[in-house]
Amino acid sequence: MEYSKLVAVTGLPGLFELLSSKTDGAIVRSLEDQSTRFVSTRVHNFSHLESIEVYTVRDNVNLVDIFTAMDKAGLKLPDDKDAAAVKSYFGKAYPDMDFDRVYASDMKKMVKWFAILKAANVEIKLSEIPEEEEEVVEAAPAPAPVAEEKPVKKAKAKKEPVEKTAEAAEEKPKKAPAKKKKAE
Repeated sequence: MEYSKLVAVTGLPGLFELLSSKTDGAIVRSLEDQSTRFVSTRVHNFSHLESIEVYTVRDNVNLVDIFTAMDKAGLKLPDDKDAAAVKSYFGKAYPDMDFDRVYASDMKKMVKWFAILKAANVEIKLSEIPEEEEEVVEAAPAPAPVAEEKPVKKAKAKKEPVEKTAEAAEEKPKKAPAKKKKAE
C-alpha cells in the first residue's frame, strides 16, 4: 500500500486507500477493517494525505514530516481524548509546531492517523517524480516567439450603403413593453 493513495474522508473516521475514482465519487478501502465502499462526492470531501500541510513557527511542513518526527521521537502515543496530553506530546515530538494555529482536534487526528498507519505497516514517504520526467522537463526548449498576426477582416454577405442601413433601422417600430395583467 502506498502513502500517495491514502485519503481522509470528511464525515468518516479513519483513513482510506483510494482504489478507483468516478465522476460522482470514489471507491475506497478502510485501513482499519479492510471494508470496501463507494463514497459520494455529493456528501463527502476527500483529502490526500500528501497534500496536507501543518502550520509551524517557520514555514508550513507536510504531514509526512510530522509523522517522521513522531516516529523518530519514539514516545508512547498519548490518549487521543486528552487534549493536554496530546499537546505536550507534540511539544516533545515536534516543538516547532505553531500551537496557536493548529487546533487540539487536528493534533488528535494526527495521533489517530499515525496509529492507523503504523498498524497497517504503511511506509510514510512522499511520492517522487520519476527521473525521466524531470529530465524531459529540464530539456524542453523554450517556446519560440510568436510573430504578431494582423486580424483578418470578414467579408460581408450583403453590402448595402450605410445610409440605407441607418434609414431601415429608424423605420422599424420599437417593441412596446408587455402589458401587465390586473389581478382579479
